[in-house]
Amino acid sequence: MNTAATFPKIPIGISSCLLGEEVRYNGGHKRNAYIVQTLGDYFEFNPFCPEVAIGMGVPREPIRLVRQGDDIRCVGTVDPTLDVTDKLIDTAEEQKAWHRHIYGYILKKDSPSCGMERVKLYRREHPERDGVGLYAQRLMQNFPHLPVEEEGRLGDAVLRENFVQRVFIYHRWRTLLQQGATWKALTRFHAQHKMILMSRSQSKARELGRFLSESPDMPVDQLCSEYIARLTAILKTNASRKNHVNVLQHIQGYLKKELDGDDKKELSESIEQYRLGLLPLIVPITLLRHHFRKNPTPYIDDSFYMHPHPKELMLLNKL
Repeated sequence: MNTAATFPKIPIGISSCLLGEEVRYNGGHKRNAYIVQTLGDYFEFNPFCPEVAIGMGVPREPIRLVRQGDDIRCVGTVDPTLDVTDKLIDTAEEQKAWHRHIYGYILKKDSPSCGMERVKLYRREHPERDGVGLYAQRLMQNFPHLPVEEEGRLGDAVLRENFVQRVFIYHRWRTLLQQGATWKALTRFHAQHKMILMSRSQSKARELGRFLSESPDMPVDQLCSEYIARLTAILKTNASRKNHVNVLQHIQGYLKKELDGDDKKELSESIEQYRLGLLPLIVPITLLRHHFRKNPTPYIDDSFYMHPHPKELMLLNKL
């Protein structure tokens, strides 16, 4: 059964042009087929174009980021007296009501309003790629734990899987808060995601686990605030092949008494071939799933590591 048909879509924000809306300065769009046709099965898109929202119209004069002394302004490329800096920041503030109800955001790369990073920032007509779109910057300041990515970076298999996984984790986190967070509930949430965190950073995952185990009497609001900040920092780190191998071997240890010699050899060889880059991650994970179906283990069954997102997205096939 297709997972998309069994679960409600997760709401995320997105730059309108990426869905094919003709809102760009030249009257065009930047429709992204992967986003629309694949992610669209699982995400409910909330499109928004800040430049249109502030009344610039379509078509319109292009704008760019310019450093003026210690300040960064967003001005017209033809008419530098056209300054929309404050309007872009204000419109980001005005969208906070619906931003609170989304679980991720996909932005248009290189945009002086929506670019997440490496946007051209002009200094005396000489651009350097170290700017951030003004709308995007305020969005990320207002919601520092919200998973945010650019459509250009989604072409990278590692970055794509990282973003999608973060959206699903953030959705589970917010669901936990809505149901009423307790230290016990948070401890289970951490156990469910521990191996995902270990694939990012084993040392930081252990530190977060120690923090949680030592904080049962901390006020819940403070505990949640500290936990999500540390969780977000770890998840922003891309998983490494070396860390994945360590996690896979750790999971394999739960089967040491259940598997015969041939099964152990096959599983070990698949992990080693993944380590060498000869097989994608999905191969050893599929073998592990098979063995745990025959030999269920509550801790492993409750973990999201081998089921981080819908299998139809095939994100583990490229890692």
